[in-house]
Amino acid sequence: MENHTTNQFDLMRFRKDSYLFNTGKYYDCYYSLGCHKEINEEHEGYRFTVWAPHAKTVSLVSDCTDWNMGKPLEKIDETEMWTVFCETAKEGQPYKYRIEQQDGTVKLKIDPQAFEFEVRPKEASVIKELPQKKWRDGLWMANKKRFPAHERPLNIYEVHMSSWNRHPDGSWYTIPELQAELIPYVKENGYTHIEFLPLMEHPLDASWGYQATGYFAFSSKFGTIEEMQDFVEAAHLANIGVVMDWVPSHYNKNDYGMAYFDGTPQYEYKDYHKAQNYRWGTLNFDLGKPQVHSFLISNALFWIEQFHLDGLRVDAVSNMLYLDYDEGEWTPNEDGSNHNREGVSFIQKLNNIVFERHPDTLMIAEESTAWEKVTGSIDEGGLGFNYKWNMGWMNDTLRFFEMDPIHRKNHFNLLTFSFMYMFNENYLLPFSHDEVVHGKKSLMHKMPGDRYNQFAGLRVLEAYRMVHPGKKLGFMGNEFGQFLEWKFDDSLEWENLKDPMNQKHLDFTRTLNQFYKEHRALWELDHDPKGIQILDADNAEESIMAFIRKGKKPRDFLIVICNFVPIERHNYRVGVPFEGQYEEILNTEMEALGGTWTKGQGVLKTEKKAWNQQEYSLNLIVPAMSVVILKPKRVFKVPKE
Repeated sequence: MENHTTNQFDLMRFRKDSYLFNTGKYYDCYYSLGCHKEINEEHEGYRFTVWAPHAKTVSLVSDCTDWNMGKPLEKIDETEMWTVFCETAKEGQPYKYRIEQQDGTVKLKIDPQAFEFEVRPKEASVIKELPQKKWRDGLWMANKKRFPAHERPLNIYEVHMSSWNRHPDGSWYTIPELQAELIPYVKENGYTHIEFLPLMEHPLDASWGYQATGYFAFSSKFGTIEEMQDFVEAAHLANIGVVMDWVPSHYNKNDYGMAYFDGTPQYEYKDYHKAQNYRWGTLNFDLGKPQVHSFLISNALFWIEQFHLDGLRVDAVSNMLYLDYDEGEWTPNEDGSNHNREGVSFIQKLNNIVFERHPDTLMIAEESTAWEKVTGSIDEGGLGFNYKWNMGWMNDTLRFFEMDPIHRKNHFNLLTFSFMYMFNENYLLPFSHDEVVHGKKSLMHKMPGDRYNQFAGLRVLEAYRMVHPGKKLGFMGNEFGQFLEWKFDDSLEWENLKDPMNQKHLDFTRTLNQFYKEHRALWELDHDPKGIQILDADNAEESIMAFIRKGKKPRDFLIVICNFVPIERHNYRVGVPFEGQYEEILNTEMEALGGTWTKGQGVLKTEKKAWNQQEYSLNLIVPAMSVVILKPKRVFKVPKE
């Protein structure tokens, strides 16, 4: 990788980089565009370079220049780039570009490739050298290459950085404070990864980071690039991965940002309806423009390479796939269709380039429609992601659990429908921030009944997600049963842990997460139909379900029984594949986990009675509102591995 500091201005290299950028093939554009230290025999300073093809003039305004007219940039021929060297520029100084449009209108604009910005409410870019960190996470990075993600446990803890915890005065934690507290908390509670909502520069807290202005800058409201690099390194040393939400679909339309940067549609579509995102009050990237390809793909690689992120959760993929996804007017294709062909091509190109450089990266699509082959091979017409959020499963499951249990038998198909498509994509099962905000209520508050039954329902909900094929993601606060909705401008309700019921639910989450990691049957064949065998999915009357989860080895299997109503079932019979003894290894109604059972059912012996298409069966009690998991203890005639 080329270093961003140069010894002198190289016009030939400048022209080459500009050509690659303008043809959509420059995937490290932040090394050339933006602000970079430059040294030659006579002087030392910073070179400023910006893409503004239709600007009349461009000037640098800064503490190192006149803030009114500034220092003029030179446009280099057909490159569409403007550049200037400033020997009085110093690291830490704020700056902007004074863009004179063709009609004489003047705008002060940020640097789209800046690595740092002033702390809000100020908005200028800041001269910042990209840190040259010596990383110490080599073992973690090597292990990612050795063990395919599909065959590993993946259980993500989703975090909004400034509202996970706060000081008594309301100020949020610094990155070093989060490093000291969040990483041990995540590790102790058995998660494998942390996923942060967007971390790039954004002007409005209420956007949660999804309306970015500075794509190449770690938001100054959180801290510095160096601090975030150290956080990721510390997480990796603790065997915790780090993922970030990334937004290539749309961007903030504030006048000082990238919106109509040179006075014309530059980063956004020329077609007004395609450019405007009415639902979110933002602008859509022109995904057919090669320079936008260079910008966005460079940005994805910037976060993966400069921060050692283990993956990106790509936000609002549907907005890139459909011309009519938004609420406003839209322009159809020539044949009347609504697919954004440019968006599809961009997504495929993005994933191709990312996986070419980093095959072990997680590229997770937040895609909310029935678009086919989101995780399919690009060669076969797929989009090329390696995971997709299963929004259909999430919506159906939460709708089922919010019902009064007396009505669940009439809607059992909400649970069983996922069996029809669970292997169509490589799915990740999310209970994310979107489900605990805007009046949707917290997961705890969604559960019907009194407080005890709410916790019992929440245990079943989380355990059912853990045994269902697919990787996992849960939002912060879910793990201890936070009652109030998430507030982006406040801390989680940590005081709830003084309540024994909340504390026991956190203990349950920790137990469940560790249980998940310890049993290969729950993740080794997550995306293979061989990983599950349905035993009983038609018992709507009793609202009970049973299936087998399987690993690669014949002995790696678990019998799962889910009771979705608060009625204890005696003499419940379940089929098992082999004769012998089975033991109960998880019962969500055990007292230690928040339930009422003080003693488990011990070892269960098979009977020579065919059931659920199996030659042998077990007879047991299934507690009210529970998930029970059995493991073979001593069984016979298991095929050799």
